[in-house]
Amino acid sequence: MFQVRIHGRGGQGVVTAAEMLSVAAFLENRWAQAFPSFGSERMGAPVMAFCRIDDREIRSREPVTQPDALIIQDPTLLHQVSVFEGLNPKGYVLINSGRGLDQLGINDLLHSLPPGHACAIPATELSVRHVGRPVPNVPLLAALCAITRKLCLSSVEAAIRQKFKEAVAEKNVAAAREAFELAGGMTTPKGALAHA
Repeated sequence: MFQVRIHGRGGQGVVTAAEMLSVAAFLENRWAQAFPSFGSERMGAPVMAFCRIDDREIRSREPVTQPDALIIQDPTLLHQVSVFEGLNPKGYVLINSGRGLDQLGINDLLHSLPPGHACAIPATELSVRHVGRPVPNVPLLAALCAITRKLCLSSVEAAIRQKFKEAVAEKNVAAAREAFELAGGMTTPKGALAHA
């Protein structure tokens, strides 16, 4: 089972990200579940959402406490919330930031991860440029595909097209593709990028 925990703030599309990730997994004929955890339902409050993906039925329903991947949609949470708690030692970390990982003050937390398992992507900037709104969820999902190779980018694109209407969907797909390429170039994969 591959477990993802997404951290962000209300209004950043955290719950939508988990839902689209699960839809992408369904489109690949896999089992998936997505659900949120709200501390407060107001705009800007810290929010978490979870997604599990497996090749067989998923019976677990509790929050993801030992994630294989973390998506951090708001870098201000890095030093306010225990976002890294329970992370698999071979897990993946994806952070929405235009700054490099070495500039975020978290090197001690990331030094033990395998090479290529942590990446910072300017997802908000990509979203503003392509979609016109500062919602980083879609670019981060595509970047997750690039660094983990757990889902095909085409499946994420199909999930985007199911969630959004024509023009908005295509703008999000463009942001996703750029994020995928950017994340792929920042990691050190073994061999060519899969699922392009």
